[in-house]
Amino acid sequence: MDIARPELKRQKRRRQILWASVAVAVLIGVTVGISRLKPASPTVDRSTIWTDTVKRGSMLRQVRGLGTLIPSHEDVRQIPAETEATVIRIVKLPGSLVEPDTVLVEMSNPQLEQEALDAQLQVKAAEAEYQSLKVKLDSDLMTQKAGAATVNADYAEAQRQAQTDKALYDLGVISGLAAKASAGKAQELVTRNDIEDQRLQINQKAIASQLAVQQAKVEQMRALADLKQKQMQRLKVQAGVAGVLVDLPLQVGQHVLPGAELARIVQPNHLMAELKIPETQARDVQIGEPASVDTHNGVIPGEVSRVDPGVQNGTVTVDVKLTGELPKGARPDLSVDGTIDLERLENVLYVGRPAFGQETSTVSMFKLDPDGKAATRVQVKTGRASVNLIQINSGLRQGDTVILSDMSRWDNTDRVRLE
Repeated sequence: MDIARPELKRQKRRRQILWASVAVAVLIGVTVGISRLKPASPTVDRSTIWTDTVKRGSMLRQVRGLGTLIPSHEDVRQIPAETEATVIRIVKLPGSLVEPDTVLVEMSNPQLEQEALDAQLQVKAAEAEYQSLKVKLDSDLMTQKAGAATVNADYAEAQRQAQTDKALYDLGVISGLAAKASAGKAQELVTRNDIEDQRLQINQKAIASQLAVQQAKVEQMRALADLKQKQMQRLKVQAGVAGVLVDLPLQVGQHVLPGAELARIVQPNHLMAELKIPETQARDVQIGEPASVDTHNGVIPGEVSRVDPGVQNGTVTVDVKLTGELPKGARPDLSVDGTIDLERLENVLYVGRPAFGQETSTVSMFKLDPDGKAATRVQVKTGRASVNLIQINSGLRQGDTVILSDMSRWDNTDRVRLE
């Protein structure tokens, strides 16, 4: 018969418990070990990234902006309306070449036509009045001259009579009383003759003054008539200068008021570039700095001529005077790219500007390992920036290769593999 041995069962149970404990311990250890392992570095396709090598040397700082070609301010002619009028005919359309005597628009103003006719009639009336006044004054002057001549003749006769009577008195032929009477009459006529001479001079001056007043009235009427006539002539709007008609905001039948712009003419060979520079980059732009303007059909040198003190939509307007010859096809409102040279930094570390690199800041960049198979994140302090370059103050050394492309999708990792 079998003999029961309970100690064997206890030993078997102990072994099972022991192995189970060992298995649990091993499982825990493996789990802890796996949890402490770092995740594998993500892989980046090398063909999708853009890299550059840190260099030391001279770095040209530039700013860039989009813009358009515009006429130079002194070469734009705006033609305003001088009077109210109605457009009856449009002769030239925008884009046409014009000469100074080219008629652009014909307009009509019946009221002005009536005013011009009235002004001509007023001139004729004023001239007739002038001639009538002149005839009357000349007649009065002749009458006064006749009176003065009579007094002068009496004066001369009295002088001769006084001399004769004095001689007779000296001979004792006549009395002293008669001689004195002749001398007194002569003296009276001397005074009257002087008075008549003075009256004649005064009247001559008065006549000249009256004629001058009437002549001024004639000139005033004539100037008004000339003005109305010129306004009539300008109803046929002429270009006034040679150039290109760039704007004609009119329609047949449109009524225009004085001062309204009728047309705008520019000289196509005198253009400048108007660039829009981002506000953050425009603070270092100064008048006189060299620039270049790309018309997409050639690059034209120039220099900054004006910096707008205001900011609009985050940009500053900068005018560039073009100093080179314009390429074919250059015309107002042509879109261009402009680059302005700010300064040249000597003996500095620099690299291509990263996708999100701002000047004077700390940016995160991936630096390639020496073998080029992986890249590690480093913190880089930047200095001044240009269009395509940025100065390196710390974090990189000459010869280091960094990734300039957008790496924001790998913000949660400090190392990537390149394949």
